[in-house]
Amino acid sequence: MARTDEDIEQPTRPAIPAATTATDRPPAPGAGVPEGRMPRWLPRAMVLALALIAAFQLGTWAFHQLTGLLINILIAFFLALAVEPAVSRMAARGMRRGLATFLVFFLLTVAAAGFVTLLGSMLAGQIIKMIEGFPDYLDSLIHWTNATFHTNLKRVDVQEGVLRSDWLRKYAQNSAAGVLDVSQQVLGGLFQMLTVALFSFYFAADGPRLRRGLCSVLPPARQAEVLRAWEIAVDKTGGYLYSRGLMALVSGVAHYVLLQALGVPYAPVLGVWVGLVSQFVPTIGTYLAGALPMLIAFTVAPWYAVWVLVFVVIYQQFENYMLQPKLTARSVDIHPAVAFGSVIVGTALLGAVGALIAIPAVATLQAFLGAYVKRYDVTDDPRVNGHRVRTPAGPGMLARIRAARTRR
Repeated sequence: MARTDEDIEQPTRPAIPAATTATDRPPAPGAGVPEGRMPRWLPRAMVLALALIAAFQLGTWAFHQLTGLLINILIAFFLALAVEPAVSRMAARGMRRGLATFLVFFLLTVAAAGFVTLLGSMLAGQIIKMIEGFPDYLDSLIHWTNATFHTNLKRVDVQEGVLRSDWLRKYAQNSAAGVLDVSQQVLGGLFQMLTVALFSFYFAADGPRLRRGLCSVLPPARQAEVLRAWEIAVDKTGGYLYSRGLMALVSGVAHYVLLQALGVPYAPVLGVWVGLVSQFVPTIGTYLAGALPMLIAFTVAPWYAVWVLVFVVIYQQFENYMLQPKLTARSVDIHPAVAFGSVIVGTALLGAVGALIAIPAVATLQAFLGAYVKRYDVTDDPRVNGHRVRTPAGPGMLARIRAARTRR
């Protein structure tokens, strides 16, 4: 029999089995695995966790190994920011930027080398003077001891006792063993200085290229913010060093006049020492700077050391309350408490380096964030100026008792 059109168009349906068991059905998504078998995702998760832990340990180890280099780069960056105004000014007059940077660093190197040479010659002269005068000091000490305690000491006995003592032998052995450590520290310090000088030179000479490379990976809106932050950092760092340099000059001249009037030797070098150390060593710089002139003045006359101490204390007060607010009002306008706190935080984080760069870093951050803080006019309330507003007192205890009795 021939097939009709209905037979041709009728779709064929798959045969349904008569009965299906639960084991023949596919497992539902998220269904648990059979007991005794490990999930397929667990080995991958374990490998990924171990890889993350290894990467974290490797990054921590690399960071600790490179901490010294990162600190040197940070110092070099702030040093480049400090010399940026001078280099840019010389480059604007037609000089090549690399040559301008070289001239600035050459002048700084000559000034530092001259200061270290003068200071070293002064210390060497004082040490030689103390060694030459040691027999006289020893004779005066022996005479005072004999007169006070009724003893019969002699210089020969004291010298033989010192030379035959065990502590002198141990001191000589320790000094001989520590020569190598001192040499290693000196070489390490020279290498660090060379590293900082090279990085700072490249940062200052290639400043435009560095800014262009940094802005090339940022959108236009971010580029403007980065350039603005860079300019603020240059202004604040340069202003900080400029104000510190002026205060160092004033302090050095003032202490030079005092030491010269007292007749203390090496007065010019001591004046430069006091000016630089008191301004560029935070917190303890003033006391560290005044210790050396006091010691040199004591060798001339004991009362001269007292005069130097009194002058250092008085000048420090004049600088804190009169000179420093006027010089740093425009360059680094931060509160003294904020400056002191930033120095403490910087010292805790990076040591002496953090103490040096803390104030310009905080001043830069304050100036940058100041543009995003909306300011309002302050109301004319007496409490703003610290005046308390007293409310009228209510009736006293006796008046309230009488009123209560009257109502009763």
